[in-house]
Amino acid sequence: MSGLKAQDVSIANFDGLRPLLEKKNDTIYVINFWATWCKPCVEELPFFEQLAQTKFDTPVRIILVSLDFKSQLKAKLIPFVKAHPQLPEVILLSDPDSNKWIPEVDKDWGGAIPVTLVYQGSKRKFKDDAFENFDDLMQFLQSFLKS
Repeated sequence: MSGLKAQDVSIANFDGLRPLLEKKNDTIYVINFWATWCKPCVEELPFFEQLAQTKFDTPVRIILVSLDFKSQLKAKLIPFVKAHPQLPEVILLSDPDSNKWIPEVDKDWGGAIPVTLVYQGSKRKFKDDAFENFDDLMQFLQSFLKS
């Protein structure tokens, strides 16, 4: 899934996505679950675009996991991603068994989006709401950036 251009969208089921939620290295992973039909999700995307342009001492990888319907890939998601070329990596999660994988992302996640998981090694932090602004996102990441 690496080496994609910004306008590319890869497709994965949860088993394909799971390894990206369990990396054991020094990289900080910022994984945002969103959809084009979710207004608060779309409103916070510029903060992730800005984060992707920010330089850090620690490697940071941002992954936007779209929960759009696979049947809407060509009609909605790809045109949306192409219209926003600064978006970080986008993966379409094509796995209808959300009752199974949602608690595997975070046991407290009720299923609403947007949500963001940040982790580095075994340290994890989960936000089950939209970020208000870029500073709000940076504040959420602060404990990872200090380590």
